[in-house]
Amino acid sequence: MNKRVEVALNDQILKEASSSQYYLAMASWAENNGLNGTSKFMYTHSDEERFHMLKLVKFVNERGGKAIIPAVNQPPTEFENLKSVFELLLKHEISVTESINNLVDICLQEKDYTTHNFVQWYVSEQLEEEALARTILDQLKLIGNDNGGMYMFDRDLEASVRASAISEPKK
Repeated sequence: MNKRVEVALNDQILKEASSSQYYLAMASWAENNGLNGTSKFMYTHSDEERFHMLKLVKFVNERGGKAIIPAVNQPPTEFENLKSVFELLLKHEISVTESINNLVDICLQEKDYTTHNFVQWYVSEQLEEEALARTILDQLKLIGNDNGGMYMFDRDLEASVRASAISEPKK
């Protein structure tokens, strides 16, 4: 495996592991603040980010590289409110997208088309992640400070997690 690509992939492994922990911290905060739907949403996304990390680990090792399992920094444990949680989440996902785009660029520079092909799955995934965060933020802006609306939002988020678990095949 090309060493420059291997380093970039290991950097992405760290980002995906950190993302999993970030979502997990948000899930715990939501659960402690009575937002059970939001916590289920965040727990599910934490698992997805861990899956993204594992997919990279296996790819690096299968290609003859050495995947490095990283230590991660502790994510925040307190958040201002639900809107700020999703604002931070969107900002975080945008930074992950930038990292994926950098990885794509490195693959092209190094003419590693196999890894480039593999990484396209992450490019698509990031489009979905950012769009979802933006949609949720739009909904929260509509709700404003309406507690009834917030209650319904949280229930809808929980229902969406259940619906997606039923309808989506295992990754």
